[in-house]
Amino acid sequence: MIKEFSDILIDPKSRLKAAMNQLNVTAKKILFVVDSNSKLFGSLTDGDIRRWILSGGSLEAEIQKVCFKNTYYVSPDFNVEEVKAQIFKRKIDIVPVLDSKKRILQFLTAEKLFNAKLKPEKKTPIGLPVVIMAGGKGTRLDPFTKILPKPLIPIGDKAIVEIIIDKFLEYDVGTFYMSLNHKSKIIKSYFEELNPSYKIKYLYEDKPLGTAGSLKQLEHSLSGSFIMTNCDIIIEADYNEILRHHEKERNDITVVSSLKHFNIPYGICEISKKGTLLNIREKPEYSFLVNTGMYIINSKVLCHIPQDEFFHVTHLIEDVNRKGGKIGIFPINESAWIDIGEWKEYKLALEKFN
Repeated sequence: MIKEFSDILIDPKSRLKAAMNQLNVTAKKILFVVDSNSKLFGSLTDGDIRRWILSGGSLEAEIQKVCFKNTYYVSPDFNVEEVKAQIFKRKIDIVPVLDSKKRILQFLTAEKLFNAKLKPEKKTPIGLPVVIMAGGKGTRLDPFTKILPKPLIPIGDKAIVEIIIDKFLEYDVGTFYMSLNHKSKIIKSYFEELNPSYKIKYLYEDKPLGTAGSLKQLEHSLSGSFIMTNCDIIIEADYNEILRHHEKERNDITVVSSLKHFNIPYGICEISKKGTLLNIREKPEYSFLVNTGMYIINSKVLCHIPQDEFFHVTHLIEDVNRKGGKIGIFPINESAWIDIGEWKEYKLALEKFN
């Protein structure tokens, strides 16, 4: 029974980076931390990793320092109805069964207990407007974008921007704004022909205004926070959780960031100022928090954007920081971010959504 779940078992002394890679691969979204005798030490989810990173924890830390120690488990004489109730209450899919020495005997899954896959829980409405930045030329996807505007590049039987909008419709978003410049008439005609149930208001740029310039048009139209996203990214995370973090931290801007890993397949030469070789690091690994292109922004900061000038969101972040505002991050798993603006990632998205 345990062998069947070997993909979600990990040693307490494993490094956090290894656990993140394992979570990327498994579809179960949780790891159980066990020693060589199958004794349960704790459990690990994306949420545990996020809290660790936000507290300043290192990616080189051992899992035993990061994992959740009070994992819910049952004894061999468990009551099925009680376990079912806890699954609903705790919103979990897998429950370990432990013996008196806390060794895992088996796993109970929601699917088997209920003899069917549980229906996804209806998402709580987020109540924020969404701004989609769709005015760029999409040069990274040439020659596709010489004909089609980037937001309309197809994935399966839908355009990229439709898939992005669909993600927000799950949270009952009722107001969409779309910033347009390059091939704007084609984009607008597409949605007129599509005639969707939702409404889109357009922000027109007579000239390219960068990734934030067009937001100036909303300075006196919005109050409170709003979500801004690029038109070539898909974020598969809990948007309510992102919003709660933004509000709890009282951020002016929250940047949704992805943990990205890079493996250098060569020996890296480290040299002195005089050019002599000090050391060769064989095939090093690096981890970074990368800006995904999704943000939650408090509308009060729109006053920092100049009128009708080229202005990137990075300029806005710098200005808010410089003037004493608060910029926060919300880390997500690498697999939760799909950047369709790159050919390699676009091909991966085709495989995922087809």
